Amino acid sequence: MKELYISRQRPDADAGHARRTLVRIDDDGIVQYVDAHSDAVCGFDPQELTGQRLSVLAASGEDDPLNPVHEDRFDDGQSVRLTLRHKEGFYFTALVTVRVAVGDADEPVQATITPRGNTPLDPRLLNVAEGAGQLGVWQLDVQSNRITWSDGLYRLFDLRPGTPIAPEHALYYFQDQQQRVRALFRRCVRAGRDFSCDLDILTDRQRLRPVRLTGRALYTGERITAVAGTLVDLSERLSQRAARTEAEQILHGMMAVTDDLVMAVDPSMQVLAVNQRMADRFEETFGLRPHPGTSLNELLTDFPNERRLAQRLWERAMEREQFTVEMPLSRNTENLPVYEFRYQRLHDRHGHVLGALHLARDISDQRSVSDSVDYMNRHDPMTGLLNRRELLRRLKRALEQQASDGPSHALLYIDLDHVSRFNDTAGAGACDRYLRELTGMLSGCIRQRDTLARVAGDKFAVILDRCRREEVRRVADNLLIQIRDFRFEWQGEELHTSASGGLVPFSGAEPTASADELLALAADLCQTAKDAGRDRIHVHQHGGVALPESEAQQRLASLQACVRENRIGLMIQSMRPIASATWGEHVEVLARLDDGSDEPWLPNDFLPVAERFDLARDIDRRVIGKTMDWLTDQPLLEPRLKTCCFNLSLASVLDDSFPTFVRESLSPLRFAPECFCFEVREGDATQYPDAVTLFCDAMHEIGCRVALDGAGASVQSYSLAARLPVDVIKLDESIMRGVDNDPVQQVMVDALHRIAETAGKTTVAPFIESDDTLRRMRTMGIHFGQGYRLAPPRPISDLAPVHPGGPGEGRRQRTNSAPSG
Repeated sequence: MKELYISRQRPDADAGHARRTLVRIDDDGIVQYVDAHSDAVCGFDPQELTGQRLSVLAASGEDDPLNPVHEDRFDDGQSVRLTLRHKEGFYFTALVTVRVAVGDADEPVQATITPRGNTPLDPRLLNVAEGAGQLGVWQLDVQSNRITWSDGLYRLFDLRPGTPIAPEHALYYFQDQQQRVRALFRRCVRAGRDFSCDLDILTDRQRLRPVRLTGRALYTGERITAVAGTLVDLSERLSQRAARTEAEQILHGMMAVTDDLVMAVDPSMQVLAVNQRMADRFEETFGLRPHPGTSLNELLTDFPNERRLAQRLWERAMEREQFTVEMPLSRNTENLPVYEFRYQRLHDRHGHVLGALHLARDISDQRSVSDSVDYMNRHDPMTGLLNRRELLRRLKRALEQQASDGPSHALLYIDLDHVSRFNDTAGAGACDRYLRELTGMLSGCIRQRDTLARVAGDKFAVILDRCRREEVRRVADNLLIQIRDFRFEWQGEELHTSASGGLVPFSGAEPTASADELLALAADLCQTAKDAGRDRIHVHQHGGVALPESEAQQRLASLQACVRENRIGLMIQSMRPIASATWGEHVEVLARLDDGSDEPWLPNDFLPVAERFDLARDIDRRVIGKTMDWLTDQPLLEPRLKTCCFNLSLASVLDDSFPTFVRESLSPLRFAPECFCFEVREGDATQYPDAVTLFCDAMHEIGCRVALDGAGASVQSYSLAARLPVDVIKLDESIMRGVDNDPVQQVMVDALHRIAETAGKTTVAPFIESDDTLRRMRTMGIHFGQGYRLAPPRPISDLAPVHPGGPGEGRRQRTNSAPSG
């Protein structure tokens, strides 16, 4: 049995405030118990996790808390930082610590507690107790009038332990209270009366120290033979008490003189402090008066909506340093004043959260003066949402405030499908009424810090603030699902529709356009989604913003026509073994588009536009599907085809449904899954290492292989080649050009090859276009080569075996009888 603490590490909170949950598992890794905090940490209710394997939370096999590689650190009492999967589908960083580890079959430890009795006290234990309690122990022998005391007393008097000191000398440190101390001792010796009093001592270093002197008589039979007691340092206690008293006086004074509503609560929603104005307004609104010590949740029992809202706001205040909201004290009563609530987290000097405080200021007068003009300038009059002008202003502010290492943002453009028909089917005004109801629903589906605006008749935009790129697609898909599932009854008609979307992630780590250009780009992506069939989202991936708009639109029209009419040609280029002879065909599939010109459209020409308007994923699937269809008609090729590689766009790598598509495409084929290899670009792996790791794991489950394409293009290549679970390392053109006479590039290629070999991976050297380059690669031991020197691109039909008796039979048979390369 193991008990683990799993704490979620938030980027906007320090480690001292991280939430954590306790999980108890058996020796098989099955969850037996989870505390109530699991929902806040990983999104799962305790009942959902109980009975499951703990590995369900792991983002990958390496992030499984029970992976043997973590055992040594757990045994040393260390925490392990892992990437875990939230119930909502996104990933987060967590710190996992073993609280206790006992084998399920181990015998329970037998332990008992008994009185210490007369057993002598270990001096080391006494020193620990005195140091922790800031005290010292003394004893007076009545017969000899001799005092003995512990090292703690020496420390309290600022004396070196063991320094000779007489009782009269000790009394000197009590200054003007010596007579009182003498009287306490005499009374205790004669009458056996215990004593405890607070005094001040002046230490040997002339420091005034408040202490508490206690003593009691010790009897032998009926006779008092000794008096013993303690001397306790009160400095820290009195300092804390004084600081608390001062803070309370300042707080109560400020709360009394301000016209604002002030309240402070602890993490359990117990009221710590409340000023009279807040108490009066609360009683006027809810009929109950809050006092320090009362539970805010109990006070709002009859107001469930307000209780849930207050719970969320106060929990958020405990997690964040401060934030501001504008709202009335209650939403159930109309014509209440609107307050600006400023929440502030409270913590002690050690950083522990004590609670939170809010200060509410009435801003009704300000709003009433400015709302008539300002509100209309910033809001859409029909739906009440922000308008296009305010959206652009906030988008511009997001662009100006973003830092190069800060979180990502995203702009989602939404265009409803066929909304205008509602006026024809349900009467005039149905469209406006539907939009008002729909926007009310959408407002509740986004976070408070996000921005929802109406930019045109049935077109909306959302700024997703500080939302990681791995999450923005999930959030956008969820909004489209909410629109698709939304139903509104009007004039006997059920109104519902779908929507198309254009999503543009952006951050300070990459060059971005202006607010107007970003909005135009998102609208263009949305239009391509509508043209592609509606009810879908197109996502911008790479730097298509720099492409002139007129040229981009022209290329987009040609690209859409090629994809729609399936004018995709398939070429192959062989990869030949150069380190040793290997039988069989190893090829890479290359796509060519027929745009009607004399020359085919090469990937370098159409991929920038395809990735800008999110068509690359569709092209990837069409190329793979067309290749699989061709292979289905070539059963005789099955023993000869050893490797068939496909280049993938980032959209396909991040697409959770892509592995399912590959599995379904391979199911009717006789070819083994390990024949197929999917190439991931090194730049994409650098930007999304966790997503690429999950992609590799998913493809390996199917039986396919994964290649890292473009290795050596950056300094991260070496760590990626060693760490990523890929099977093939394909070198980049930048280190292959001139490698035969550049010693630096030779060292880089050799280093990547050695890393790959050590990790059990295959290396491929592309762009081999001369005998010198081929000899150099063969000398280094590179496994495969690719380039015009070995084999130029050719149609995929050249792979087809020649049937007996057909043209070219002798030539094809001779080719197959010798090893490739």
